[in-house]
Amino acid sequence: MASFNNNERPAPDGVLVDIADYVLSYRVDSALAYETARNCLIDTLGCGLEALEYPACTKLLGPVVPGTVVPNGARVPGTPYQLDPVQAAFNLGTMIRWLDFNDCWLAAEWGHPSDNLGGILAVADWLSRTAVAAGRAPLSMRDVLTAMIKAHEIQGCLALENAFNKVGFDHVILVKVASTAVVAGLLGLSRDEIVNALSLAFVDGQALRTYRHAPNAGSRKSWAAGDATSRAVKLALIAQTGEMGYPSALTAKTWGFYDASFRGQSFKFQRPYGSYVMEHVLFKISYPAEFHSQTAVEAAMSVQEQLRATGRSSDDIASIRIRTHEACIRIIDKSGPLHNPADRDHTIQYMVAVPLIFGRLTASDYEDDVAADPRIDALRDKIECVEDPAFTRDYHDPDKRSIANGMTVTLKDGTVLPELVVEYPIGHKRRRADGIPLLEAKFRTNLARRFVEKRQHQILDVSLNQAKLEAMPVHDYVDLYCS
Repeated sequence: MASFNNNERPAPDGVLVDIADYVLSYRVDSALAYETARNCLIDTLGCGLEALEYPACTKLLGPVVPGTVVPNGARVPGTPYQLDPVQAAFNLGTMIRWLDFNDCWLAAEWGHPSDNLGGILAVADWLSRTAVAAGRAPLSMRDVLTAMIKAHEIQGCLALENAFNKVGFDHVILVKVASTAVVAGLLGLSRDEIVNALSLAFVDGQALRTYRHAPNAGSRKSWAAGDATSRAVKLALIAQTGEMGYPSALTAKTWGFYDASFRGQSFKFQRPYGSYVMEHVLFKISYPAEFHSQTAVEAAMSVQEQLRATGRSSDDIASIRIRTHEACIRIIDKSGPLHNPADRDHTIQYMVAVPLIFGRLTASDYEDDVAADPRIDALRDKIECVEDPAFTRDYHDPDKRSIANGMTVTLKDGTVLPELVVEYPIGHKRRRADGIPLLEAKFRTNLARRFVEKRQHQILDVSLNQAKLEAMPVHDYVDLYCS
């Protein structure tokens, strides 16, 4: 019987080679990208510090074996832990994502590119401490910023045209791929070794998106990115040993990623890798809320002020109509009971009801004690979401990338308030000038949660100065965040 299996070893898939070449050869020369990366760094670390106030997060942190301290290991900001780089990446990645307050990228696929900082900073810190112990020069924070820019670009460019969510996979697959690539670069892997590492990331098992959606929404969505970036570190270290890769991991007939996991479709690309994603990344500044709801929350805050100014309150509302984009409806338009904080921060009705009632939306507003207020569910039941095709088109338009929501409130006396439309949230590039002072204020608030005033000033002195930050050794910067 003739064999139908051709065992000729193919050349590596072009997608893998392109990423490896970008990591090794692309020179980032965009001052805007580095400035944005610095802002992204401080915001991301600040989000991690805030997460340390939540026991549901801190119970997952620390070494696998309690009491373990790794000599010259990576330190975890805001904690006493010094760990191997894989576990340190999980710790930091989990802290960063816990409150859904770090940066965002919205396209055919969604995600939070700063999730990659868990692996990047853990490996860079470990390498720096190891180098100093051996009498060699450490890595600098510019190396970290460069790795961040490249991780953002890899994750973001893969997300532009490829909807992993539509085949059931969570967006953290892109964290694993991007972190694997840039961590391999930090480790000094060769081109072939980086290709091997990337192939391992794609043949790996991938996280299902079910933990982000009804009826299974739960807290794994808060540590999934930590898991992905730490797995990336593990895979890069495996590739560093010389372990083989799988050159047609994507394109192999039947058994490759495209056929087995992507419905036979190959990846599509809108643009070559550069520094576009970091330059256009979205910051979550005002509210710890799933990004498709940010403009709706902003509108709700304005409506609450209007009601208060006329002596009214949320009790006077008969109905609310939210005109929105398709992705918002698919991800966070939800009715029925909400079972936990992770469920609530992925429900637009909840994220609108809270500010209409209380005039605020903070991380603690997703907790059980606030959610028990019967007014929230009563108001949720009055909120209807409808898609506006124009909003959906503008959401995907590369020149706009709006995240528009329009809110129309009808009161019990029949009064209809004029629709309030917010197209771009405060963290959008189009509102960057307004946003950065608020982002820095958010960072200051998060530092104050954890550190005495003297240490806050030491961190700010470096973090708000581009040249000073870039020149600082990685381990010295991390030490500022540790006791």
